Amino acid sequence: MNKRITESLVGAALVFTASAVTAAPLGKAIAQQGNGKGAPGCISCHGDKGQGNAAAGYPYLAGQPKEYLVNQLKAFTDKTRTSPVMQPFAGALSAEEMEAVADYFSQLPLPAPAGGNVVSDVSGPGERLVRQGKWSVGMPACFQCHGDRGQGVASHFPAISGQSEGYLKKQLEHWRKGERSNDPIGLMQAVAGHLEESEIAAVSSYLSTLSPVKVP
Repeated sequence: MNKRITESLVGAALVFTASAVTAAPLGKAIAQQGNGKGAPGCISCHGDKGQGNAAAGYPYLAGQPKEYLVNQLKAFTDKTRTSPVMQPFAGALSAEEMEAVADYFSQLPLPAPAGGNVVSDVSGPGERLVRQGKWSVGMPACFQCHGDRGQGVASHFPAISGQSEGYLKKQLEHWRKGERSNDPIGLMQAVAGHLEESEIAAVSSYLSTLSPVKVP
């Protein structure tokens, strides 16, 4: 191989490696300590391992698709997703910091299920909606968009298996009321609009009992 080409390839590899090494400590530092510019450490609400806080309604971030996490931080900033807590925090992050902290959480091990043991009742309304949808009103199954096991599909569909019941219920209600609008082509608003309150509760309860699944 030409010496000049070899040197160029080696140089490019070193630059890529250096960038990756720089990004990892930055994301971890922001997650644990904040950025000193208005964004506190993410773990203060989302847990020291990104496992979330079911009692407080904070979702798990560990193992979520990186692209999805970045998109949510941007959505809080441009107010297409509202949250009195998250909007000022996301607004205090630079684009580089958003990428770094999202990358950090996406690589953490998945947490345990938020709702305990896996439900085995295949006839329950929550499981039917999650796995089969509600085609009488044109509503697809949750797993049709969020992955066949609810593992998430970057960049707009998060992992939902094992997410806390309270958080899922709250988000579905936000979609239904139009208080959240950062979904592609209004898909989630349409889906949530087809659900009764009892169905939202059933879906949220069922999903919280499933084991989180790692994105391939």
